[in-house]
Amino acid sequence: MNAGAYVTGSQLKKLGEYYARAIHETYGDDFDVLFGPAYKGIPLGVVTAIAYSELYGKEVRYCSDRKEEKDHGADKGSFLGSKLKDGDRVIMIEDVTTSGKSMEETVPKVKDAADVTIVGLMVSLNRMEVGKGGEKCALDEVKDLYGFETAAIVTMEDVVECLYNKECDGKVVIDDELKKQRSMHIMRNMGQNKEALVFWKKRIV
Repeated sequence: MNAGAYVTGSQLKKLGEYYARAIHETYGDDFDVLFGPAYKGIPLGVVTAIAYSELYGKEVRYCSDRKEEKDHGADKGSFLGSKLKDGDRVIMIEDVTTSGKSMEETVPKVKDAADVTIVGLMVSLNRMEVGKGGEKCALDEVKDLYGFETAAIVTMEDVVECLYNKECDGKVVIDDELKKQRSMHIMRNMGQNKEALVFWKKRIV
């Protein structure tokens, strides 16, 4: 999944709707700000805020961090979009979380900006890759480390099942061999998660 590949108006509109629906179903509407870390998180926050307004009639603000602080103009500082305020309830939004490194950089920025509550993190794809600790997937590590919920619109399992033995541009994207390879890869990344290992062993038999 590469959110940077969504470049047209219709593509971005649909992507924003996917995020908005997933956030609504997972976290409800009790939040004020969508925070998308730079750079890919910037358009994600914008299109999701628009979609939320259209789908649920709720106005939420968007905010993103800057890689380099702006020292001039009305919007100078470390953030763009809405400023974070004390009492804000924030949902973080990303394309994927592979190692959790972006959260290491972003969460302290958000916490230092104001007295906010981070409700949760929503990503488009849970790649089911092992995190930095070597035992859990990155989303679970983020949850354990920072104490807020994490969720994804789809998992790699969903993607594999959706594309399995189906043609795209006249070619089968995921055949039996590739599905087995992907399942074995996920199993290796499950580490100490015994329930997940049992599940995936059943899938490839």
